[in-house]
Amino acid sequence: MIDPDLLSTMRQEMRRGSVVLLCLLALRQPDYGYALLKSLESSGLTTDANTLYPLLRRLERQGLLTSEWVTDDPRPRKYYRTSEMGSEVAALLLDDWAAMTRSLDHFHRGETT
Repeated sequence: MIDPDLLSTMRQEMRRGSVVLLCLLALRQPDYGYALLKSLESSGLTTDANTLYPLLRRLERQGLLTSEWVTDDPRPRKYYRTSEMGSEVAALLLDDWAAMTRSLDHFHRGETT
């Protein structure tokens, strides 16, 4: 029997890198944190707010996202958007993702040579 904690840890490790790429792709159109959280959830990737918000701040510090406060609504919201450098990084990461997918398919089919 597979240890559920072990499987959970493995899944968390797989998601960790994919969330970065998904944020860069999703935020090509400006959005605020909670809406992004719900968008990721509806696309099948559940992540915790305590994971997402620090990630958004880190990506912004790294220059991969920009942000702007919108105060027109009754509740001010910080909107994030993928920067030009973030778009370039996303394109490179997508290439890496495609190569990794090809490798996974190769080994999944049992083609070890």
